Amino acid sequence: MTLADYAPIGVMLLLAGLFVVVSLGLSKRLSPNRPTREKLDPYECGIVSEVEPAQRFPVKFYLTAMLFVIFDVEIIFLFAWASIWPDLGWPGVAAVLIFTFFVAETLVYVWKRGALDWNVKRRSRYIADGAGEAA
Repeated sequence: MTLADYAPIGVMLLLAGLFVVVSLGLSKRLSPNRPTREKLDPYECGIVSEVEPAQRFPVKFYLTAMLFVIFDVEIIFLFAWASIWPDLGWPGVAAVLIFTFFVAETLVYVWKRGALDWNVKRRSRYIADGAGEAA
């Protein structure tokens, strides 16, 4: 393969980048900018917030979301594997078993680390160490 074989990919990347820049520029230039108090307020499920939150949003929410994505991708992989498993034979079965073992091991790890505990003020590992409240 020569460098000329990659020219269509380069042209496509250039066009995609150009499309992004032009779209953002036109949007910024053509959209009206008339902020009101209502538009600047945070919007959460149709409920107008009356007071500011007492604390920052917990990081556990994002951790749980990332774990959900990891396990969701595993399910997608298993659906794809299940659709062609007769063609793969025993090596395909072994590969899926190894993959599933590592994903299950990850689930056990995050479970034991307390990543899936919500609304727990004190965890047993902190109480046993005498270190106080969990962060």
